[in-house]
Amino acid sequence: MDKLNITVEHISHSGFTVETKNFYLVFDYHKGDISLKDKKTIVFASHSHMDHFNPAIFKWRDANKNINYVLSSDIDIEDEEIYSMRPYEELALDDVKIKTFGSTDMGVSFLVNVDNINIFHAGDLNWWYWEDDTEEEKLSMEKSFKEEISKIKDFHIDLAFFPVDPRLETAFNLGGEYFIEEVNPNYFIPMHFGDKFSITTDFIHKMKGNMCTIIELNRKNQIISL
Repeated sequence: MDKLNITVEHISHSGFTVETKNFYLVFDYHKGDISLKDKKTIVFASHSHMDHFNPAIFKWRDANKNINYVLSSDIDIEDEEIYSMRPYEELALDDVKIKTFGSTDMGVSFLVNVDNINIFHAGDLNWWYWEDDTEEEKLSMEKSFKEEISKIKDFHIDLAFFPVDPRLETAFNLGGEYFIEEVNPNYFIPMHFGDKFSITTDFIHKMKGNMCTIIELNRKNQIISL
């Protein structure tokens, strides 16, 4: 598999940074140690839930004037310097192309083309299979999730960040497995698991034999070179 020549850092939960040749991207920061870079920076927030969005990100403008913010439209911020996006919209910032898709919870998911690399961050897009839901609710969620994935599957994705949530118990792998089978990303990085890093190992075991490269995470601020 071709190298992407990027550096990924897992900050916490669903928060990641991606450093490419010309850009520094921050996704869904909510807490944790982060070291910003002196290069063009774009900060993304997929929705308003407190585990995906922290208003402290706006303080970063004090140190870096070359920073842009791209937020889901459900985040109610009145600021002319911030880009607000609804599902199924497109935006170009410098040479970075951003496309939004929907979610099966709140907000949006992001497909970002940067330095000829396609990066997908799912936000809260997942197959949320809760045992105590009714059968009707479970079927409705499955239908909504699969319909959303059908809109994404025709896009080549080099790197995907996608929920693998231990709260779903035995169904923790459903969304990620379906996403990999349908979309076939080159690299898949689990997220949305809090501090239960072992779920990333469990997911790799579940997906044994699949051609996708799944990254095992074992600590905050883990750095991955791809």
